Amino acid sequence: MSATNNAIIASCQHWVKTVIVGLNFCPFAKPVLDAGKVYYTVVNKSAFEACLMALSDELTALSEQPHRETSLLIYPMGFEAFEDYLDLLSVAQALLEDQGYEGVFQLASFHPGYCFEGQASDDAANYTNRSPYPMLHILREASVEKALSMVAHPDKIPTRNIDFARAKGQLEMQRLLTACRIIED
Repeated sequence: MSATNNAIIASCQHWVKTVIVGLNFCPFAKPVLDAGKVYYTVVNKSAFEACLMALSDELTALSEQPHRETSLLIYPMGFEAFEDYLDLLSVAQALLEDQGYEGVFQLASFHPGYCFEGQASDDAANYTNRSPYPMLHILREASVEKALSMVAHPDKIPTRNIDFARAKGQLEMQRLLTACRIIED
């Protein structure tokens, strides 16, 4: 792994620790993180097909290695524009289904310019899904269902996160995200 890949992964690990776990955006992430079961892969390709092949390879690896709980595929090039990333996400979801993994894995999406449909780009709520780099997060469906069954009102988690981010404010959420990229220098 190159120094650049190491820096990219370190940046994303810092984001998971300080934003996702630190702000409790995902109340199920801390035990998985603490157990060392979050895997990070940098995809240093920008060709659409090569990026999808990386996803396919990661789905196969997760399928064959049950000790691997979850994976973050990080795309540092080629999907800087949010619309381009949404195209990747759409085709990635179709690939997951075509390969027979629907109901086995699910995808979560993160992007530096993430913007919920119908929201202003400067709405702090968008930071619940903003990350240092474009990412596809592969989760095990059974693990998600198990985690959700242990929480009262799991359907309220997204609303709680949005309210929390808005209470923190756009400037503070931007500062937290920017702080994750500083460790690359």
